[in-house]
Amino acid sequence: MYGPQQGHNSRLNGVPGGRGLGPQMMYPTYVQSQGSHQQHHSHPQQHHHSIQQDHAAHSAAATATLNQMTGGFPMSTSATPFTPNSRQNGHTPASRNGPPGQPLSEVMAEQNRAFKESEHAHSIMTDQHQPHFFARAKANENRGVGPTLTSITASNPGDMGASALNGEDEDRGRPINLDESEDRQDWQSLDLSGQGLRAVSLTVFNRYAFVEELYLPSNGLTYLPSEIGQLRKLRHLDVSFNQLTSLPPELCMCTPLRKLLVFNNQIRTLPSELGALHLLEFLGWQGNPLDGELTKRLSEEGTKSLINHLKESAPVPMPPQPRAMIPLQEDVPPSLEHIRVLSWNTLCDKYATSQQYGYTPASALSWEYRSESILREMRHRDADIMCLQETSGESFDTFFTPELAKDDYRGVFWPKTRVSHMRDKTEQGLVDGCSIFYKNTKYILLDKQLIDFRQTAINRPDMKATEDVFNRVMPKDSIGVLCFFESRLTGARFIVVNAHLCWEGHLADVKAVQTGILMETVTKMSERFTRKPAVPISEKKLLRLPTTDEVTELTPDDLPEPPHPSQDYRTNTDIPLLICGDYNSTYGSSVYDLLDKGRVPPIIRTWSAILTATSPGMVSPTPSAYGRHMPTYTRRQTTLASPITHPPTLAPLTTSGTRQIAWKRSSCLDLLTTSSSSVYLVSPNYHFPSDHIQIMADFVFKARKDKKALGGGDQGRTGSPSRV
Repeated sequence: MYGPQQGHNSRLNGVPGGRGLGPQMMYPTYVQSQGSHQQHHSHPQQHHHSIQQDHAAHSAAATATLNQMTGGFPMSTSATPFTPNSRQNGHTPASRNGPPGQPLSEVMAEQNRAFKESEHAHSIMTDQHQPHFFARAKANENRGVGPTLTSITASNPGDMGASALNGEDEDRGRPINLDESEDRQDWQSLDLSGQGLRAVSLTVFNRYAFVEELYLPSNGLTYLPSEIGQLRKLRHLDVSFNQLTSLPPELCMCTPLRKLLVFNNQIRTLPSELGALHLLEFLGWQGNPLDGELTKRLSEEGTKSLINHLKESAPVPMPPQPRAMIPLQEDVPPSLEHIRVLSWNTLCDKYATSQQYGYTPASALSWEYRSESILREMRHRDADIMCLQETSGESFDTFFTPELAKDDYRGVFWPKTRVSHMRDKTEQGLVDGCSIFYKNTKYILLDKQLIDFRQTAINRPDMKATEDVFNRVMPKDSIGVLCFFESRLTGARFIVVNAHLCWEGHLADVKAVQTGILMETVTKMSERFTRKPAVPISEKKLLRLPTTDEVTELTPDDLPEPPHPSQDYRTNTDIPLLICGDYNSTYGSSVYDLLDKGRVPPIIRTWSAILTATSPGMVSPTPSAYGRHMPTYTRRQTTLASPITHPPTLAPLTTSGTRQIAWKRSSCLDLLTTSSSSVYLVSPNYHFPSDHIQIMADFVFKARKDKKALGGGDQGRTGSPSRV
């Protein structure tokens, strides 16, 4: 095992290790011979003869010196030359790419070069009984006394940009590496080569998920456990010179993988799931009895072509086990009103590109396929309230609104604030935002509000003097949507919030400010809602048709009993509140602590604006419908029963003062687990149309014995919102 600090950039005597060493250090005998070379210029023949002797002697001395300094490892040039007729492990390697006499193609030349180096390492570990070849060679390289490992080692992660490491586009407005805040590891490479291992301990996969390079060659492995899929930072895997007959499909979860070496095994075919390894640059396959079609594609077109072929030609897998509703409370009185709320980041079409999701087949990534899958899931869940994030204006108008109208839904939508700077209507339609859909026959929309985080921040007097507001908060056009509803039947009123915070992991302070602004807005609006006039009973029987916007009267099937008067809420803490959204935050983050505990952690209190934005009374504790475990679904992330990683959060809470929760949780949609979803956890895919999973919970209104209803006079209902 060796650490990243011992990479190519390590220095010895003030110069880069192994690269800038002077000839005196590497070849002292050769330097000394240069002086004698000048003394023989008067005798050309004698000089030529002596030079040959000196060259041979000096070369041998230099090789011996280098071998001594590298711990006895000979240079790779001393390996047995590879020939097409040589056999390894009883198999004939793939033939040359082209007729005899023609030079090897670039693809096969790279294969042969990597195979020779791997064969050389195997010879050192088996013939010379020196295991851990790669750790030893790397250590010698870092000390400047050994050759540089090339094709048999992984690229130095430090040489790549963050976006390249994650396979993501910097412009993609989504979290690409939320685990950057984890404790720093002093090593990312693990060398278990040449140990004669028959199996690998599961501890390697369960405890060392941070490993980026794993070396297992020259052992007696007959299989790789499926748990290898837990190494989701793995970029280099070497299992050459073993007895593997197959590769596990779960290897597809290691989407950052760039080099995979399986030289000299018994592998005949490759699982189609490996098509998810869209970043794989090199697959070392020689010495395996691979299927002829795979061998031909690899030898002629290379690794990238094979991976794309596996991805696009893979059959649609069987769907995972369906997710069920988990009861949380028994014996809920049927007289209490029930409400089902769903929250889902549906992945905006403009973000669903092959550049962002190279592991997803093009057919599963197309909006035509994903939209039908999304709609099918929505209809299956049949929620009363649906909070969607990343809804584009075009999809809201042309798809969600007309399709969901068939199922009795009306919707409210606001795009991100960047839309105000665009003049082109087409570009405006591509901007995503937040939408809330509700059952039209069950609820009346009393009010709706846009929560513009940056505009609110800049208008706050206590933030105007804070320079960080301009540098960090203002560039983010994240928004929230707030809706105030009333039940037609019971007259109960409640607030639903749907927000999408900024995605960058390093902007925890900005997310805390946005959360503080969100709750401050809820506080102010709920105070105003307490003065909202009652809805006349006569109007509760009327509704606007979602498709034509015509006013019609509810039928007895839609309204089986006479509606009750509007309920009265004396204080803003009485109004029930449901918070949904994509908060791009983890358990223990400032956002989580604000919603869960009503305060920010001390480490965040370095910015004065945060303290002001989260002053006492603005935020109160917020119990989650899923407790501390919230589902999330992001690219490369496979454990969905993890602590809140960009929730959509469903949580009843009050806005300030003493908490008086008006809900009871009766059930929630279960979380995906590795056992139930297997390799489907690389999303989006055929069965999960978004890179997030949907969450859903059922709530019941608590009985309000001490509350009175408002009079049902002739007060007029508020006008319908413009985009409802």
